[in-house]
Amino acid sequence: MSSNTGGYFVPAPTAWPFYLTIGLFLLLGGVSNYLNGHGTSIFMWTGLVIALAFIWIWFRGIINESESGKYGEQVDMTYRWGMGWFIFSEVMFFGAFFGALFYARQLSLPWLGGTDVMTNAVLWPQFENAWPTNGPGSMGGDFGIIPPWGVPFLNTMLLLTSGVTLTFAHHGLRENKPRRNVILWMWATVALGCIFLFFQAEEYIVAYQHLNLTMESGIYGSTFFMLTGFHGMHVTLGTLMLLVITLRLMKGHFKPDSHFGFEGVAWYWHFVDVVWLGLFVFVYIL
Repeated sequence: MSSNTGGYFVPAPTAWPFYLTIGLFLLLGGVSNYLNGHGTSIFMWTGLVIALAFIWIWFRGIINESESGKYGEQVDMTYRWGMGWFIFSEVMFFGAFFGALFYARQLSLPWLGGTDVMTNAVLWPQFENAWPTNGPGSMGGDFGIIPPWGVPFLNTMLLLTSGVTLTFAHHGLRENKPRRNVILWMWATVALGCIFLFFQAEEYIVAYQHLNLTMESGIYGSTFFMLTGFHGMHVTLGTLMLLVITLRLMKGHFKPDSHFGFEGVAWYWHFVDVVWLGLFVFVYIL
């Protein structure tokens, strides 16, 4: 661990979280404005710039504190608990979306189709219980679906492989193997994450331009893009985190017995892998 084992390090007060909140508020408000058809919002780009700037400033300060030996065992344990609760909140986040998919497929469609109760006789007598659906009266229009054994299966292999390369890098760091090998495994992990995002972007282009599968394609389209889109955002964030960790390794950061920054990112990336497996099964295959 670090040299500070006599007490708990308390950082000086800072306004960075407040400024970051402003940036995220503008970013999310701008994205919402864009998705509702109001064009590219200046608030979205302004918020993105502010958020990235203060993430850089804030994280740089944390890295400097860590490398200067200010963090002891208590701080390390605090970070571990904090990361654990953060990943738990992410489990609940995706659990809500998987729950929405389950509710639509297993409850709403049978009710509307009259399989379990005679709801359809009152709401929409002609509705058929079938999945995927574009909604009662074909409100979502005709669309095609993404075959699971093409790009989705390839992306599954890419993410699973990235979990293996990251694990090799982690074991290499813990066992004090040559740092060059650890860095190469990390660059391989970053590359696999970027390739995944490239293929997902290609998949979205095909969906919109050739399959007429959009966020307006009924409940199937909305749940498809909600789940895969938010997962893509997490892969993007995870890839950036992996890139930062790789650059820190190249600067000589992290030691075999003190590298929670590395471990925290590894936890997050493995969580992203597990979520994708659920997506692949319940969104693409079933």
